[in-house]
Amino acid sequence: MNDRSNDAVPRKKPSRPKPPKPQKKQAPSTIINNAKPAKHQYIESDTKRRHVPRGEGVRLQKVLAQAGVASRRAAEELIADGRVEVDGRIVTEQGNRIDPDVAIVRVDGTRIVVKEELVHLAMNKPRGWQCTMSDDLGRPCVGDIVSERVQAGQRLFHVGRLDADTEGLLLFTNDGDLAHRLMHPSFEVSKTYLATLFGTIPREVGKQLRSGVVLDDGPVKVDGYSLLDVSEGKSLVRITLHEGRKHIVRRLFEKVGYPVGRLVRTDVGNIALGDQRPGTLRVLGRGEIGKLYESVGL
Repeated sequence: MNDRSNDAVPRKKPSRPKPPKPQKKQAPSTIINNAKPAKHQYIESDTKRRHVPRGEGVRLQKVLAQAGVASRRAAEELIADGRVEVDGRIVTEQGNRIDPDVAIVRVDGTRIVVKEELVHLAMNKPRGWQCTMSDDLGRPCVGDIVSERVQAGQRLFHVGRLDADTEGLLLFTNDGDLAHRLMHPSFEVSKTYLATLFGTIPREVGKQLRSGVVLDDGPVKVDGYSLLDVSEGKSLVRITLHEGRKHIVRRLFEKVGYPVGRLVRTDVGNIALGDQRPGTLRVLGRGEIGKLYESVGL
C-alpha cells in the first residue's frame, strides 16, 4: 500500500489586499464673494440673459452715472461692493457693457430706469378739471397742463382717471407697460384718499368697510380706514383701497349713508402728493420710479 501521507497538499495562496477604490475628486467648494450682496436677487435662466456683442453697449458705471445714481467713480465702488444687479445677476467686475435699452439694472434691490426717453410725472389735478388730454367742449383738462411736453414730442398719457370733482395725485408716463400694470387690478396697487363726508360718521362704519360692502358691480373691501376729524356736521376720513372701478370711493360712502363732499387722492403706491400745489407737475425722483416699477414686477 502506497504511503500518501507525505504527498504535498496544495495550499491556497494568501489573498492579496484589494487596492482601494479610487476616490471621486470633490469639486472645490464654491467661494462666496464677501462683497455686500444686493437686497434682492432676481435670478433668471440663462436663456433670458442678454448678451451684448463684444465692444458694443455702454459701460455699466457710465450707465449708472448717467442715470444720476452716483458719479462714475462712486458707481465703480457700488459695483465692487456687490450692490449692482444686471438682469438678475450681481455684477462685481468692472468694465461690463450693457444695452441700456433692454437691461434691467438694480442698485440695492431698487430698479434704476436708465432709458433717457422715459418720462414719469406727478400732477396735482385741480378740482373741476376734466381727466382727458383734450376736451371738445373747451373745458379745462389735464392735457392743458402737459401740453408743452406733448408739443415737444413726448407721448404722455395719464395713469387711470379722476372724475372732474375729484382732485389730487395723477401720474403721467410714456411707458405703456408700466401704466397698464399700475391700472390693472391684479397688481393691487394701493390708492389713498382723503374724503370729507356729510354727517358725523360713527366708528362702526370702519368695520363695515373693512368687512366689505356690496355695490351694483360687486363687493368691495377697503385696505385701510381711519377717522381723522369730526366737526360742524362733517367727517374727515382717510381710506386706502386697490380698486380702480369708476367713482368707487363716492359710491362706497353713498352706500353706507355718508355722501362725499370733497375727495382728494393723496397717494398711488409709493408716490405721495405731499404739498404739491394744484395744477403743477413734478418729475418723479429716481428712488420713487424704481419702487414704482418694483411694485408691479418690472
